[in-house]
Amino acid sequence: MNLMNPQDRLIFALDVPGKKEAEHYAKMLEGVVGCFKIGLELFISEGPDIVKMIQDRSAANIFLDLKLHDIPATVRGALRSAEKLGVQYITIHSTEGEAILETAQEVKGSGLEVLAVTVLTSTSASSLASLGIREDIDAAALVLDRATRAQNSGCAGVVCSGEEAKLVKLKCGEEFKIIVPGIRPQWARVSGDDQNRIATPFQAIEDGADMIVVGRPIRDAGDPREAAQKIIEEIS
Repeated sequence: MNLMNPQDRLIFALDVPGKKEAEHYAKMLEGVVGCFKIGLELFISEGPDIVKMIQDRSAANIFLDLKLHDIPATVRGALRSAEKLGVQYITIHSTEGEAILETAQEVKGSGLEVLAVTVLTSTSASSLASLGIREDIDAAALVLDRATRAQNSGCAGVVCSGEEAKLVKLKCGEEFKIIVPGIRPQWARVSGDDQNRIATPFQAIEDGADMIVVGRPIRDAGDPREAAQKIIEEIS
């Protein structure tokens, strides 16, 4: 049973182009969301300074979603650098297997938790074959295999869709964190959606997600703070 505060289980995706927009949402959602996710667009635009800016304006955790994917020595160096930033979570890709996943050992016990990205939520089941995945392997089997490898390699958890959360939780146990993006509340209207494997906040939590990542349903709402509070109520 997950004993986290419902607020701490909500990660807001700061998928914005620059510091001004990030600061706007950090201030607006302070005290509501438990974690802010910084992705590639914002981190490349602003650099590590964006982490300090958010830390200065919010007590929320920070999730550095950079999906590191390089030779092991480079990934280990990147993890050491991230550790110095004082963030709580960082992502690495799982597609190269144990060689990359085992880099999580570099920051074991430091407070920085390494999460393995299994299969992107924008990837549809029908597109797996075009990516070179055997036709007899579906998304769930692929995610489960990558999650097991991540756990055995020392990762703290995985990022997967709500569709696979229940299977991963059953296989990997309560202590292994599951973070689910592609969250779409029933009341949210999202235009031009690029997500394929989606879930509502309630369904994701019910199926075993420890934390959920929400971006556009909050960001595009008339009142983002109210939208975030509605999602926290659904988590509760």
